[in-house]
Amino acid sequence: MAENYLRLDTGKPEEQSMSDFKIDELCINTIRFLAVDAVQKANSGHPGAPLGLAPMAYVLWDRFLKHNPADSNWPDRDRFILSCGHASALLYALLHLTGYDLSLDDLKQFRQWGSKTPGHPEYGVVPGLEVTTGPLGQGFANGVGMAMAERHLAANYNRPGHEVIDHYTYAIVSDGDLEEGISSEAASLAGYLRLGKLIYLYDDNGISIEGKTGITFTEDVAGRFQSYGWQVIEPINGFDIGSVEGAISEALADKGRPSLIVCRTIIGYGSPNKAGTAAAHGEPLGEEEVSLTKKQLGWNYEGLFTVPPEVLAHLRKAQERGRKQQDEWQQKMETYRRAYPDEARKLEEDLRGDLPAGWDSGLDDLFGEETRPIATRSASGIVMNALAPRIRSLMGGSADLAPSTKTELKDGGDYSADNYRGRNLHFGVREHVMGAIASGMARHGGIIPYTGTFLIFYDYMRPPVRLAAMMGLRVIYIFSHDSVGLGEDGPTHQPVEQLLGLRSVPHLVTIRPADATETVEAWKIALQRRGGPTALVLSRQNLPVLDRSNLAPASGLQRGGYVLWEAAAAPEVIIMGTGSEVHIALEAGGLLQEKGIKARIVSLPSWELFEAQPAEYRDKVLPENIKARIAIEAGSPLGWERYTGDSGVIIGLSHFGHSAPGKVIYEKLGLTAQRVADEAENLLRGGEK
Repeated sequence: MAENYLRLDTGKPEEQSMSDFKIDELCINTIRFLAVDAVQKANSGHPGAPLGLAPMAYVLWDRFLKHNPADSNWPDRDRFILSCGHASALLYALLHLTGYDLSLDDLKQFRQWGSKTPGHPEYGVVPGLEVTTGPLGQGFANGVGMAMAERHLAANYNRPGHEVIDHYTYAIVSDGDLEEGISSEAASLAGYLRLGKLIYLYDDNGISIEGKTGITFTEDVAGRFQSYGWQVIEPINGFDIGSVEGAISEALADKGRPSLIVCRTIIGYGSPNKAGTAAAHGEPLGEEEVSLTKKQLGWNYEGLFTVPPEVLAHLRKAQERGRKQQDEWQQKMETYRRAYPDEARKLEEDLRGDLPAGWDSGLDDLFGEETRPIATRSASGIVMNALAPRIRSLMGGSADLAPSTKTELKDGGDYSADNYRGRNLHFGVREHVMGAIASGMARHGGIIPYTGTFLIFYDYMRPPVRLAAMMGLRVIYIFSHDSVGLGEDGPTHQPVEQLLGLRSVPHLVTIRPADATETVEAWKIALQRRGGPTALVLSRQNLPVLDRSNLAPASGLQRGGYVLWEAAAAPEVIIMGTGSEVHIALEAGGLLQEKGIKARIVSLPSWELFEAQPAEYRDKVLPENIKARIAIEAGSPLGWERYTGDSGVIIGLSHFGHSAPGKVIYEKLGLTAQRVADEAENLLRGGEK
């Protein structure tokens, strides 16, 4: 079978000595067998992709990638994404060999508890790893977001002769990545935006877990990407170093189009019995097959996890190269600071993620007592436009819904290939990729991204929201049309279970403000959070702006939940709500007061923030001794039992909505103050019917 293997070659023997060829071959095989040994020791993982990908990854990292292993946060580094995250052992080998803080012992702990080498790449676990990948297509789309951020910062801050933001985004993508719909969404947008500093190497090996990709995937990939506006370089021999190097150079020369380099490879390359088959994809080769593969590829070293000294010496040159590149950039920055001190200060502030002094000035005065009823989506739009002139890094857009979600920055300009300075992003009807692009922009740095869509379409962007939460990214998700209150569009557009879904995501803070003043507080929280994303859940229908003269201040939202109003110091019943239902709760409190029943109204817009408060505070808001508790929310009742207890009442929706005016729907579904008051009286009577 050996004669069928593609031959490793430089492609340019006249330009490369035999010693150079040997060190290249040795480096590539070292990468391969560090990955294979890690998988074999763990008895778990994917050895086939690293065996096939090693040559193209080596060429990119050794010949082109601008990075400094000593400083993985250098702002002007090139970004590299391994979108096919199942090949993680390849990336760990590269990080170790080029000098990042990842030891050989870490490689030996691949896929083990508490290790720095988990089964799929996880941002924050090891320096040099840009994003968390695994779900296919997410890394592809993250890279588009990174390239968009680079272009925006370059357009805003670079000056003639002072190109302080000037780097590329690279990724290795797989057949599986390209099969996922999110990659099509991302590629279409990237081509339209002419992101010429985006270069992807496509591992075209024709194999998936179930067998040959031809059982489902027979399209003309090159034609598809060309139609998107990409430069397609294909097909090249992915094992031919010269061809890979030449293709990347060709991609770099085209400044007006993103590039896809189609690299033909063989999965499990070198394995006598598994190369080119699905068997090489997702399981260890086995000790005997590992031995045969090493022999097939001329690896004559004994033992596992072997790194020849000459390989380490060669690949660790990345450290000195990176130091020099970063030093040169620092010198550029010094010159830039002298020439453009104000721009330099602003750029560095944005890259640190800092909010400028006075960013929240005047926000508390946006909605006075005279303000008419206003939807929280509209209030959010007013807040955003008050913030935008001060917070330069705030930018984003919606999935073709900006007029409805109120997410346009009025003076921000539209981001396009002709205006990368624009702050309004147009994602088209592409919720999935919108979320992933926002994550890429946040990870790039210098941008605080927001997205906008209807709450019902959260279902289309759940994967990137989950990954943003896992990575702890500062992304702001604006979800409007938050309940059956949106009315006539009917049950297909009326969210019921989506709030529950948002609240189930670790490290995601979900806030459903009750009025315009709480919306102001919600934005303050979202902008100041650095440990994860924030979802703002907003109404379509107008809501009264609460008169705070006899209510608690809206700043109580900062603690997630607070006592908004109570009839007396010793309440008999607690009524809790979020969003538009807080107004129903307040009305119910008034009805009960007329009957001499003392109620406490609690606004509980963010469970996550409330749960983060000390127990003493939570017990003060929801005293243990008050058993009569009611929660009302126009969504799934699941989860509220943590606050109502077993004896309380939850008024929610365990079914889909209806097409009718919002007020009619609320009345017909029992989301009314009278029902709340009746339930309270019933509880106080001991539950008698």
